[in-house]
Amino acid sequence: MAQNDLEARHLETLDRDLGRLSNLEAATAYVARPLVGPGIALVFIVLAGLAAALSFGQTSNTLVVVVAAVFGAYMALNIGANDVANNMGPAVGANALTMGGAIVIAAVFESAGALLAGGDVVKTISKGIVAPESIETSAVFVWAMMAALLSSALWVNLATWIGAPVSTTHSVVGGVVGAGVASAGFGAVNWSTMGTIAASWVISPVLGGLIAAAFLWFIKARVIYRDDKIAAARVWVPVLVGIMAGAFAAYLSLKGLKHLVKISLQTALLIGLAGGVATWAAMIPVIRRQSAGLENRNKSLKVLFGIPLVVSAALLSFAHGANDVANAVGPLAAIVQASGTGAIGGEVSIPHWVMVIGAFGISFGLFLFGPKLIRMVGSQITKLNPMRAYCVALSAALTVIVASWLGLPVSSTHIAVGAVFGVGFFREWDTERRLKKNRVAVPDQPVLAPEERGRRKLVRRAHFMTIIAAWVITVPAAALMSAAIFYGIRAFAG
Repeated sequence: MAQNDLEARHLETLDRDLGRLSNLEAATAYVARPLVGPGIALVFIVLAGLAAALSFGQTSNTLVVVVAAVFGAYMALNIGANDVANNMGPAVGANALTMGGAIVIAAVFESAGALLAGGDVVKTISKGIVAPESIETSAVFVWAMMAALLSSALWVNLATWIGAPVSTTHSVVGGVVGAGVASAGFGAVNWSTMGTIAASWVISPVLGGLIAAAFLWFIKARVIYRDDKIAAARVWVPVLVGIMAGAFAAYLSLKGLKHLVKISLQTALLIGLAGGVATWAAMIPVIRRQSAGLENRNKSLKVLFGIPLVVSAALLSFAHGANDVANAVGPLAAIVQASGTGAIGGEVSIPHWVMVIGAFGISFGLFLFGPKLIRMVGSQITKLNPMRAYCVALSAALTVIVASWLGLPVSSTHIAVGAVFGVGFFREWDTERRLKKNRVAVPDQPVLAPEERGRRKLVRRAHFMTIIAAWVITVPAAALMSAAIFYGIRAFAG
């Protein structure tokens, strides 16, 4: 009996020790988990530097290009963590996409947009903001572009860390301006181009909000407020998907196929029209099958808008990749050219490996660091369902596409968040309008107190003011940081 008691005590001691080891392993895994993302990001940055060294070749400027590629990869990661999260947030917030599904779709279409259609805006960033001929030497120009890259990346990294959806476009343009002024004075900056860009920063969120509100009004008027909602959806959902597909087909044919064949604007519009009509016709039987047996209520409409929302999110990712890859690789492309040829003017050629760094960096940044801001934009500004999220995604996609078409580096953050605000404020206006109509029909209804009316607002005013403040401070903050970094680089380089 004593022997059995002794063995039992030994087993209890062994169980406790194993339990401690198990807890230690769990604690180690919990502590190490936050380090996985930065570790993978560091590996990508190192690989980007190695790729630059192998692609550029052995010259006296190889080290400069490697450092610039490291900065560009770092910036691309931050774009993925901040901007892409803003664009995919509505679909996730509406529960139309899981977090994993959104990340996969965004990664594929972001990379495709950057590689197929990202060239024009890259040229605007790399040589349209600062006049290269106003800078003394190619070395000074390279230092200025490196300062712009690093300052904008640091600012976006800080904003992502505190959970603020700032504009990476604002950051990089502010960085270029700050470095340009520090290196050659105010005359180095092309202020007419800056004026056009600044105007687009104001116009793009307003336009995004108006388009999103217009689409939501259309859906409410033609589908939601109809007596037979399902029958109305069978008519109009294919039309909405056709509009989206037509815009995507026209844009891809004009921008993505230009490396293979020259396509005029008129031909691209005809291709878009044909693609839109074909998609509309193909979606009619799909929506008919989906709507079979659905109850005539708003909740059933969410099912029918699932496919349009997923496709519009993919379209937005493509458009964002085409537009925002410039933020990561525009200055890098200018550095590579200046380091290779010594020329700091003329046409900027964009090496394929430079675009690959931008495309893959954006995807990695989204995968590793994006979920935090996806949740914030998708659910904390205003409540979204698939219909509202579709309006946001389609509006943002169309606005970004037009901007990239014109070669304007607009802020996709401004557009996407502006569309979210547009949907929210439209719902507030529409709700107030319907309440007034009901009060006219039923005069004896009680009037809500101002405090209660404030609590019922559909857009969170605190987030609105915080985001606007972050937008305002980004350009001067990035410019000041860039100027300081430029002076540091010049002092170090001698």
